[in-house]
Amino acid sequence: MASTYKVLGQARPANTNAAALYTVPTGGQTVVSTITVANVTSNPAAFDIYVGVDGAAASAANAVAFGVTLTGSQTQALTLGITADAGDVIHVKSSVASALTFSAFGLEIS
Repeated sequence: MASTYKVLGQARPANTNAAALYTVPTGGQTVVSTITVANVTSNPAAFDIYVGVDGAAASAANAVAFGVTLTGSQTQALTLGITADAGDVIHVKSSVASALTFSAFGLEIS
C-alpha cells in the first residue's frame, strides 16, 4: 500500500451551503491530521465541519465542529486525527459567503 502525506483539499465556499472539502478515493483510506480555517475578511464568520460516512450529507448528526466563530483575519487549526474510509466525505460550511478558506492535511493510503 502506498502512503502519501499531502494537502487533501482546499475550499472557499462561495455561499452558505455545505461544500465538499475532501472525499476519500475508492479503495483508499485517509487520516486527516489537521484542518485549518482562515477568515480572509475583516468581519466575523462562523464555520461547521462534518464527516459523512459513505458519502452521507452534512447534518448535525455528523458535525465535528459546529458554529465556531472566527473574528476577522483570524485563523484556527483543528488537530482532529479523523480516520476515514473510501467514500467518506468531509463537508465544510461558512455562515458568510466567501469569507472562510478551509484546508485539510493528512495521510492518504491507497
